[in-house]
Amino acid sequence: MPASCLLRMCGDGSMRENVDLAYCMTLPPREAIAYLRGKGYVISWDWEEVWQEAHARAFTVAKVTRLDILQDIREAAQKTLEEGRTAQWFEGTLTDVLKRKGWWGRTKMTDPHTGEIAPVQLGSPWRLETIYRTNTQTAYMAGRYARQMENADDRPYWQYVAIMDSRTRPTHRALNGQVFRHDDPFWLSYYPPNGWRCRCRVTTLSAHEVGRLGIKIETSAGKLGKTTRLVSQKTGELKEVATYRTTNPITREPVVVSPDVGWSYNPGMAWQPELSRYSGDLAGLAKGELRREVQDSTLRI
Repeated sequence: MPASCLLRMCGDGSMRENVDLAYCMTLPPREAIAYLRGKGYVISWDWEEVWQEAHARAFTVAKVTRLDILQDIREAAQKTLEEGRTAQWFEGTLTDVLKRKGWWGRTKMTDPHTGEIAPVQLGSPWRLETIYRTNTQTAYMAGRYARQMENADDRPYWQYVAIMDSRTRPTHRALNGQVFRHDDPFWLSYYPPNGWRCRCRVTTLSAHEVGRLGIKIETSAGKLGKTTRLVSQKTGELKEVATYRTTNPITREPVVVSPDVGWSYNPGMAWQPELSRYSGDLAGLAKGELRREVQDSTLRI
């Protein structure tokens, strides 16, 4: 792969379809490393306790109730970014450590909120892969957002890119190829990842490229909204998620799409809100919610 192609893909935030994103992700990404390194620790029982934007400031793994175990997982995640390690390395490094410390397999534990003893799943190959992918993907996307915002004057148009295969979620498929300005409020809630194991990304375009390719620039004006979704079967708690009205790319029928529950936020903006050029009450609301979430989470460390 030509060095210039790698520089363009990893440096200014733009993307070429014929390059290998996986190879780029083996390089030490400065912003992604800083994103993960800057997090504090929060002990949580259920995944929804640390909500959306608060993840930009807090590293947590549900059902990890000991700080030393949380530190072990965090340090391994950090090395995956700094040294370009794989999911297999992450799993192999942590499995023996977690087994030795008793955080492995199915067991029974007391729910701190209800006092009830219930079966829970601690460490497993599937959980470690999910932890690896969630943390690395979020860190990389936060880093890409920072780079893309730095270059937004030259490349102000951002395109949503989904991996179009049999595993692509219909909501992500519906967004594939759509282009918005970088300061469109759409990116407040739909900058990837937009769910567990999401593989989507954002590529950038210059005004010259948009004109040459005849690309239509979308606007989210009048199309954004919110709805409530069930977060916890145990408590019946409902939370708001973003909605966006668009058109099904195959049937051309109107469709409303949302990120997965808990993913209606922009990880890069949550990490560095000062970079944002969004305007209006929506951006202010997002920043205010971030401050409250971080304060609430920090109190429980």
